[in-house]
Amino acid sequence: MQKIVAVLGGGIGGLSACHHLSKSPNVSKVVLLEGSGRCGGWMYTTRRDDGAVFEHGPRGVRPAGAVGRNALNLVSELGIESEILLVTKDHVASKNRFLYVKGQLHKMPSGLGGVLRTISPFSRPISHSVLKDMLVSKGKDEDESVHAFVSRRLSSELADIAIDSMCRGVFAGDCRQLSVRSCFPALFRAERERGSIVLGMLMGSGGGPNVVPSELAKRASEESWSLWSLKRGMQTLPEAMENSLRRREHVEVHHNTCVKSLTLQGGVWEIKLEDGATLKADHVISTLPASALASVLPPAAQPLTEQLRSIASATVAVVNLEYEGFILPITGFGHLVPSSEDPGLLGVVYDSVSFPQHNRNGGPTTRLTVMMGGAWFEQAFGNRHEVTQQTLLDRATRAVTSHLGVTSPPVWSLVSILENCIPQYHLGHWKRLEKMRQYISKNNLPLTLAGASYDGVSVNDVIFSGQTAAEGLIGEI
Repeated sequence: MQKIVAVLGGGIGGLSACHHLSKSPNVSKVVLLEGSGRCGGWMYTTRRDDGAVFEHGPRGVRPAGAVGRNALNLVSELGIESEILLVTKDHVASKNRFLYVKGQLHKMPSGLGGVLRTISPFSRPISHSVLKDMLVSKGKDEDESVHAFVSRRLSSELADIAIDSMCRGVFAGDCRQLSVRSCFPALFRAERERGSIVLGMLMGSGGGPNVVPSELAKRASEESWSLWSLKRGMQTLPEAMENSLRRREHVEVHHNTCVKSLTLQGGVWEIKLEDGATLKADHVISTLPASALASVLPPAAQPLTEQLRSIASATVAVVNLEYEGFILPITGFGHLVPSSEDPGLLGVVYDSVSFPQHNRNGGPTTRLTVMMGGAWFEQAFGNRHEVTQQTLLDRATRAVTSHLGVTSPPVWSLVSILENCIPQYHLGHWKRLEKMRQYISKNNLPLTLAGASYDGVSVNDVIFSGQTAAEGLIGEI
């Protein structure tokens, strides 16, 4: 029987679900409903007439692992391989990453020398923590905060400085609240299956999806890519996906189409839109943020709604800056700031080092992005609806001056507040997911949860999540 499938949310997850649904002969119609005026979600790029490219969301994708290969396979399917910009493992942006601690920049340890020697800001070599990891017994808890896990297995100093900073860089979140099981499943599995993070990383801890690499993914592996982007910015990816979908007869893509409510009648969803129109669908794949889905589900689904509402998210202020000339005192990917140093300032990315191709035409410039807020947004800036762009811009430029010694003002800037952009997988997140999916299954709801709220926040994870939702459904039809 052919089915009509509605996909809620036109971010990268929803587009990925539609892309894979559209290949199935068992789906008679795919309807993508996006509330804003464009698809792509947080993947959003400003392209200036002089050739400069500025990212407001993700500014590059890691090609590692099965989900990394999977994203490159999608790039191949879309025929945009020629748009790829790549950074290899021997590039300065791959090798040099910094921490800003006690008012100074410190290069993160790398290579064997970095593991064996004591390198500031740490008080002992990382090899001490590695030895501790080999000796510490397995944890007994079903879940643990990232900070507690790293303190127990490695050292509290690594947890306080390096891991705290990394969680701010990846999740804009607090490692004392984030779940190791959900945020770093590979580390959690390594301890469970090998008794040690180090052994697990060296020997592998099994599991993971089997993704056959395309020629592009093989090339990424052979050439040791560490990061990729696209010539006209990351927004090129959702644009290519949307263009591909619009060429398919049985796919409809709707912008500015907000869902008001979902009602289940006789096993079919009735989807009421904000403009008063309704449409019917045999199945719904929701890639909306968990709280947004909670607000449109029927009252009867209250147990599911409660679980969805319990998934928090963080707001990030992203300040894109452009300076005349090459003004950096050091070169690398960027630097992160631990919460003990400055809670409101998450880090600074040196965009011009990774992707100089995105600089404007003409004389040399330096593009930087300052990330602020996250789990500390209200503490640092107060109510996000009241903070002014000027306040955020001043805070960002002050940080660039004090951290990097840049005295000249930027020649161009753009401030964006990305409201609730990164879901926070707090302690017990896995249990919430289990309860939600059990409820859906037990009540035979024709509903699939996908997107960043559930199984990973990275671009790769979200693409894979949309694909998995589509393939799971196609397999059932």
